[in-house]
Amino acid sequence: MAHSLKPCGTDLQLCPQLSGIDWSAPWLAPYVRPGQAIAQQVLAGQTSAEALNAAWAPRATPVRFVPQGDLPPGTAYESYIFDSGCCPTREGLHDFFNGLAWLAFPQTKRRLNHLHVAQIAQTGIQPVRGPARDGLTLFDENAAWFHGPDALWDALVAKDWQRLFVDLRDQWAQVHLVLFGHALLEKLVQPRKPITAHVYRVLSRTAALEDLDAWMAADLSAEKLAAKPFAHLPVLGVPRWWPDNADPAFYADASVFRPPRPAAALA
Repeated sequence: MAHSLKPCGTDLQLCPQLSGIDWSAPWLAPYVRPGQAIAQQVLAGQTSAEALNAAWAPRATPVRFVPQGDLPPGTAYESYIFDSGCCPTREGLHDFFNGLAWLAFPQTKRRLNHLHVAQIAQTGIQPVRGPARDGLTLFDENAAWFHGPDALWDALVAKDWQRLFVDLRDQWAQVHLVLFGHALLEKLVQPRKPITAHVYRVLSRTAALEDLDAWMAADLSAEKLAAKPFAHLPVLGVPRWWPDNADPAFYADASVFRPPRPAAALA
């Protein structure tokens, strides 16, 4: 929903949940350092665009954040970012987390923007997105990045929840799971058991955020994302991310931890 562009400090109803973000949540670890400070600045009266721009200093900026009203009518959001280097930003959690993703993973965000613009050049703006733009949007909004052992990845793809979360639980100490999608992060401000990420495997040399970002930017393509190369992960099932999952019975909820569909149903 679009809002008038007042900063939160003058109208707390615009983004009341900013003050309620639990920065101790493990999935927010990549974003804590800038995120807490930016949220405090917005709640004190700055616009989100102003606070996000200030957080770049003294680094070079791949984009500048601007109010949503700067986006010209009839201009595609992704095309505007590509042509102007400016990212239209509304007040609220959704664009707040989008801005944090730009700060943490600028190469990947820029790559996604370039892929979107290339698709727009090929097909124009259609009432329904094609497979490539649909995959790009899904990745941008809801992706998580998995860097970890083969055995865990195989169990995740197979939706073998018992093996993934109980039998191999100790191996999660070797996993680096980064939540990238800004809609996913927005939903987790109010955690619910069914919230599910679309997981993309990362094979970078290390799990340092800079290496993950560089690897992902080099790996992503419209063709790959059109094929929806994702595994599905109920986020609160990740060991040590939610206290209730210490009990193996947590994973017996088939409405969340769904078994794989039979092969016949997939044909």
